[in-house]
Amino acid sequence: MISLAIQGKQLSSEELSAFISRRALEGQSKLAFIIGSSYGISQELLAQSDFLLSFSRLTFPHQMMRVILLEQLYRSMKIAQGEPYHK
Repeated sequence: MISLAIQGKQLSSEELSAFISRRALEGQSKLAFIIGSSYGISQELLAQSDFLLSFSRLTFPHQMMRVILLEQLYRSMKIAQGEPYHK
């Protein structure tokens, strides 16, 4: 379970791709991304998360974060496949 949180670790697109690829090689092929509401994510849920990921110190509407996350996941897959999409 990966929670998107301002206090999480910021990764470059290449680092996110490597992170996801590493998880897959470790047998963790199913990832769940948690996007909080305008109130954020509860401390209990953050504590249960395997990783806290931050896309920015800025706050984005959670509807927009869905699109940003989806694009970054697509970009990560293209990087992992050695395709030039991310440039």
